[in-house]
Amino acid sequence: MVKVAILHEGKSNKSYDNELLRLLISDLELEIEQVKFFGMGSKSNFFKADNSNYKELQTDIELENISKVLFVVDADDVKNDKVYGGYENTEKGLQEIIQKLSLKKSADYFITCDPKNKSGYLESFILSTIPKEQKECIETFLKCSQFKSKENDKAILNQIYKMAYPNTPYDLKHKNFDALKCKLCHLFEEKL
Repeated sequence: MVKVAILHEGKSNKSYDNELLRLLISDLELEIEQVKFFGMGSKSNFFKADNSNYKELQTDIELENISKVLFVVDADDVKNDKVYGGYENTEKGLQEIIQKLSLKKSADYFITCDPKNKSGYLESFILSTIPKEQKECIETFLKCSQFKSKENDKAILNQIYKMAYPNTPYDLKHKNFDALKCKLCHLFEEKL
C-alpha cells in the first residue's frame, strides 16, 4: 500500500490548506488514511532544511513508511517577499529544498495561486473557481473594507466564501482544481 506525505502551510489538522486537501482527497475517493499531513506553519519554514518536519519526514522515508511527498505552498506576491514571494521564486525555492533534502525522485509540488496571474495564495486559488459575479462582489467588499493585514484578508475571504456556499464549500469540479487533483492522484500511484 502506498503511503504518502503532504506538506502544507498552517497546522496539520486546522488550516484552510488541510481542509481543502482533505475535501479533494475525499472527492477523488482516495484513501485519506494513507496520508500523513505535515503542517509547516509559515511559508518560510518550507525553505529551512533543518526544519523538524523534514527530519521526521526523512525518518519516515528511511523506514519506508512514506514513499511519495507533495508540497503545497502559496505563491504569495514578489512585492512582499523578494526571495520566496511570487510563483517563480516559490518554484525555485521548492526545487532547491527538494534537491537539498534528496527528495527529487519521490517529491512533487503544487503552488496555490490565481492561475491567471500566478500570484496570491490558497484563497486566491479558491476565488478563481467561483462565478465572475460572486468573485467581483467579494473583491469589492474586501477593497471597501480596507483591511490592511494579509492574514485578515485571507480569513475574511474564506469566511465570506463559506457563508456564500454553505452546502458546497468548494466547486471541486471546476477546471482550476484539475492540476491539483492530478497531483493528488499521482501520489497514490505505485510509481511517481
